[in-house]
Amino acid sequence: MKDMLNVFQGASFEALISKAISTGLILLSLWIARISYNRFILKRIKNVKTKYKWNKVFSYAIAIIGILMIGRTWFSGIKSLTNFLGILTAGLAIALKDLIIGFAGWLFILWRRPFETGDRIEIGEYAGDVIDIRPLHFTILEIGNWVDADQSTGRMIQIPNNFIFTHAVNNYQSGFDYIWNEIPVLLTFESNWKKAGKILKDIIDEHTKDTVQEAKKQIQNASRKFMIIYKHFTPAVYTDVKDSGVNLTMRYLCRVRSRRSSTHAIWEKVLVEFDKHEDIDLAYPTIRYYQQKNG
Repeated sequence: MKDMLNVFQGASFEALISKAISTGLILLSLWIARISYNRFILKRIKNVKTKYKWNKVFSYAIAIIGILMIGRTWFSGIKSLTNFLGILTAGLAIALKDLIIGFAGWLFILWRRPFETGDRIEIGEYAGDVIDIRPLHFTILEIGNWVDADQSTGRMIQIPNNFIFTHAVNNYQSGFDYIWNEIPVLLTFESNWKKAGKILKDIIDEHTKDTVQEAKKQIQNASRKFMIIYKHFTPAVYTDVKDSGVNLTMRYLCRVRSRRSSTHAIWEKVLVEFDKHEDIDLAYPTIRYYQQKNG
């Protein structure tokens, strides 16, 4: 701290003006570098995700270079860059404790990669697609809430990076772009549930004929990094009994962002096929009354 005070104490007006001019030139140089990068490099990158990542890397590099150059300009009395960084870190740690924890969370996200931009995650009470990661917070495009089947609400939620240390992170697609989806179909007790089960199995087999092979390939790749063991990828229909009838549940793999469209397509096919059979009826909660005749 004493070294920092010495920068201003005893410094001549001309020296301060010189430092201010040097600072302005540094900022101008960094601004020109940023404009040149956007015009000649960033413009040539077509892939949105690649463009986002390179833009982030360049922004952080510019910020770090600017801090170091301006710091060396104003704190020339500090002989060692290590001393300067130590003083700066100590001051920030005292005054900005929560921000420091958020910055540590950012470093953890970059290092361990619990999620990346483009991933669909759930953390605490929030769920959505990660669209931005910054040193103090990350932003998700919210899904769910009042909207069904993991569809987007359109809201952007900024979450502090320190959440990464206090909440579990559920990643929908880290190394594996598929999830298991289940669609229950409730039939009346009088329905031919065996025939209905075969119809449902044929429908999901047809719906997922291209999905299974792709899912197997992704699991093989993911198993190199994670302890994931799946033996069965084929869809199945499970039978159980509810209060109002026989419940047939279709279980199958679908892409993370295709849950609603997949459910929609399957239900349309189910309704069309069931309409062809008079001995298959969908059930709903009913009350039956029985009148007993006296005598």
